Amino acid sequence: MPKKTSKRPFTVIANWKMNKTISQAQQYAEKLPEFCEGIENSIWLAVPFTAIHPVRSSLPDRFRVGAQNMNDASSGAFTGEVAGEMITDAGGDFVLLGHSERRSYFHESDEFINRKVLRALESSLSVVLCIGETFEQREAGETKEVLSRQLSLGLASVRKEDLTRCLIAYEPVWAIGTGKTATPEMVLDTHGMVRSSLSSLYDEESAQSMPVLYGGSVSASSSEALSKIEGVDGFLVGTASLDPETFAKIAQFASK
Repeated sequence: MPKKTSKRPFTVIANWKMNKTISQAQQYAEKLPEFCEGIENSIWLAVPFTAIHPVRSSLPDRFRVGAQNMNDASSGAFTGEVAGEMITDAGGDFVLLGHSERRSYFHESDEFINRKVLRALESSLSVVLCIGETFEQREAGETKEVLSRQLSLGLASVRKEDLTRCLIAYEPVWAIGTGKTATPEMVLDTHGMVRSSLSSLYDEESAQSMPVLYGGSVSASSSEALSKIEGVDGFLVGTASLDPETFAKIAQFASK
């Protein structure tokens, strides 16, 4: 495995999914800074809508807090939905979009995700665009095609100057919540595909500047080795992020 040479910032994002009440979220936020003492990596928390304000109010400014989803409209008759401006008003400054659970369970298309990406940027939010292939697609040799499509459609009409507020999170769908983690060789190869697609969509400088994170059953035991892979600029962590001490252990790893 080649030695990591990237100077891109290393970012670790907790995705709590549909977990934690307000009181539980506050308890977590109160404990996390102590566990993260001395860690220089960027640490972001994607929390339920109800927890954005309480968590933001409980954490030092070095931690970033955001949402796990948003609507593509700025306002209107969309019962049960949340707009980007509402996220920023609650104290959030980023949003996860395109997560495989949104694509699968809620049938979100690349075009719909793109509209949300554009609206999020318009709402002054940073965007973490999630992409990934299923096991069947990987077995069929379609990984590059799938990721290229998700990137080109998801980032359609995103201006080059707005890429500084975008991160890509590659999550092989077959590894999410399964305990399975892609091999270092798979991660190296796939992150290379992502970088190549970004270069084709924009240019090499933009592709080399954009952080590409890995997700999919990231754990304290797998994170150190994964962090040393060329092209891995951080993690999107699901289940393992629900405990602040475990999440902090994952956050401490970065390339040297």
